Amino acid sequence: MNKAITDGVQLMPPAFAEGLDVWSSGDGTPGSDTYDGAANAVLVAADADFGSCLELQKTANTQKLRFMGQTPLEPGCYLQIKVRIKAVSGALPTVRIAGYAAYATGSNIPGAPQTASEAALQTYGDVVEITALVGSGYRSGVQMPWGRLAAYGHFGLDLIGANGGVVRIDDIEITDATHVFLRKMLSLVDVTDYGAVGNGSTDCTEAFEAADAAADGRSILVPAGEFHLADTVSLNNPIRFEGTVSMPDDKMLLMTKNFDFPSYAAAFGDEELGFKKAFQALINNVDHESLDLKGRKISITAPLDMAAAVPNKSSYATRRLIRNGQLEAADSTAWDTDVVTSQATYSSAADSRKLTNVANVANIPVGALVEGAGVGREIYVKSRNVGAGELTLNAPLYDAEGTQVFTFRDFKYLVDFSGFSSLSKFCVEGIEFQCNGRCSALRLAPSGSVFSIDSCFISRPRDRGITSIGTGCQGLLVDNCQFLSHEDPLDVPDRVSIGLNVNNNDAKLRSNRATRFRHFAVLAGGNNTVTGNHFFQGDSVPNGVRTAGLVLTSNNCTSTVSDNYIDNCFIEWTNERDPSPDFTGGFSFSALSINANVFLSGDVAPWFSYIVVKPYGSGHYLNGVSVTGNKFRSVNGNIDRAERVDTSFSDLDHGRAKNVLFTGNMYHNVTVQSANPLRVLHDQSSAASSWTVQTAAELPFQGYARYVDSVMPQRALRSASNSIRYLAPYADVEQGAGRDQIVLRWPEAVRGEVQVTLRMDS
Repeated sequence: MNKAITDGVQLMPPAFAEGLDVWSSGDGTPGSDTYDGAANAVLVAADADFGSCLELQKTANTQKLRFMGQTPLEPGCYLQIKVRIKAVSGALPTVRIAGYAAYATGSNIPGAPQTASEAALQTYGDVVEITALVGSGYRSGVQMPWGRLAAYGHFGLDLIGANGGVVRIDDIEITDATHVFLRKMLSLVDVTDYGAVGNGSTDCTEAFEAADAAADGRSILVPAGEFHLADTVSLNNPIRFEGTVSMPDDKMLLMTKNFDFPSYAAAFGDEELGFKKAFQALINNVDHESLDLKGRKISITAPLDMAAAVPNKSSYATRRLIRNGQLEAADSTAWDTDVVTSQATYSSAADSRKLTNVANVANIPVGALVEGAGVGREIYVKSRNVGAGELTLNAPLYDAEGTQVFTFRDFKYLVDFSGFSSLSKFCVEGIEFQCNGRCSALRLAPSGSVFSIDSCFISRPRDRGITSIGTGCQGLLVDNCQFLSHEDPLDVPDRVSIGLNVNNNDAKLRSNRATRFRHFAVLAGGNNTVTGNHFFQGDSVPNGVRTAGLVLTSNNCTSTVSDNYIDNCFIEWTNERDPSPDFTGGFSFSALSINANVFLSGDVAPWFSYIVVKPYGSGHYLNGVSVTGNKFRSVNGNIDRAERVDTSFSDLDHGRAKNVLFTGNMYHNVTVQSANPLRVLHDQSSAASSWTVQTAAELPFQGYARYVDSVMPQRALRSASNSIRYLAPYADVEQGAGRDQIVLRWPEAVRGEVQVTLRMDS
């Protein structure tokens, strides 16, 4: 800042040689006496030291010399008054810079210091230079602080001490000295002032630390250049980057005062690297619980290995959050899926979660999807033991005994936490994972709990949205998210992508929306809550097939599915992760509540159903199932029934069904409207002692008619002779080829109408 240059302000007073009529012997105010024609003042044309100068004799106790012009002073502007003076003869005086502090009205500012420090002249002929700073603020070095209301001053000097001495005074200089305080005024501390060199190689660690120590609340400035930091640097003051920094992968930049993604992107000059370094700082206690992307979009060229970004941590369990931005997969071959085929042996008796004698085991990545005969859905490599030739899987296989060739597909993810051994209480909020059909979105750590994903967009993943390769999904929370499929244009049988999978217990999927994946979610474990979601998977093929929207792979699932909109897909309940899928003990297919959902389908094959149970072994039965208050509706054609058993491997043992509640549901364009307990109205038009009561296959899952709760005549029972009879029957249950009929046995032949309430369960 220089007001003389920037604003054209005239600060310098005229030379003495131009006339003494503007130089006052008083305060410099209008009307004060001047030195023009004064007996004690004379102009010297050619002094050896000064050239043209003023020779002045001290005749007053305080001999004043003031320029009568109004030198302006503005808030934030600082002036330096400089005088060069020497004693010529007589008594040696003391000199000080002085001035008259004026309001805009011209009146003096009371209390404003109007003289600076004093300097005594001690030798004749020696030139002494004295200076003083004047300005509005009370800054260090300002001897005459006048406050923000000062408008101008009359500046000069005072001679004090003994009278009679003669001095010569060079022309007085007044200059803008604001630059002296500019760094402090702008609250900037430049790292180069503390030894930093922006050549990309000199270690600037100590310089950055020294600048931070000196900042004391001000901002640190990193000017243009590349500044290398060889060690971890923690900065406790705000920092601004015009240049960039570089540092080893295992060293950290901890910016505690402006911890956000834009700051790290500016620091490293690269968005992708900046994101990794910001995450590194987040996990290393940068005094912030969250990394705010500030709404920025980050272009990612290769999978983000989050564990590699934090080489000093293998696990983490303190709540941390990444929020508010977009991660976008750029075009790159780094997203290509790695596919490995390898022979391996599986023995459920030895270890139901291991493949042994794995050929080329070192080539099989941890986190790869496993495919092969007898392998269920969403089976992944959780860990690898190269020396032993073994792979540990996230779940058992249902029918893979012996040796075979398996296929391993390592999908690539925008954000990959699988390198951590454990990660708990990590949160992602308000992030769009823009996969662009090039990659998958998010892979969890092999273990950990309560990973939270809230208000995020999983947009167009190539293969998977959220993948768990182990138990890092324990207590997973997925709320208010959008899962947008890349396979929207494809017909249902051609789709392969899956929104998410869960291997462990206590998952919560709430208020999400998913479009046209092969499956929205594959859930193992128990105690899951699926509520308020909308997932749909149809296409435009007439009488088309549909895939499951929700797959439950644990028969004793202890889960609740409620208040969802399940559109052109269905709930599939299996035991495909049971290494011994035939029933040998336990609770079998149990503890599932499906309540208050909207089920809708259109243009589907008539055998389509909304709830499908698929046992992968024999002997299984329903044991505690509640299906209540749902709305089942088919458009553009009827379907046969809302629920069924997929008998590809085996049927259910309907003779063991227990505690099945299937009631209060609404059916539209569904031919068979199931219920349990089931009320059947039977009209016997001719007298008979045995009445066969049909259920019309309306018991859920085509179960057996095992129990009769009540038989209530709707009108009088009459004999063949038309006399009223008061009789009670007994029932033979599980009659007919499908064991879905009952026979009412009466003491005599009667006719009439009865309502029968019967059950498929005990």
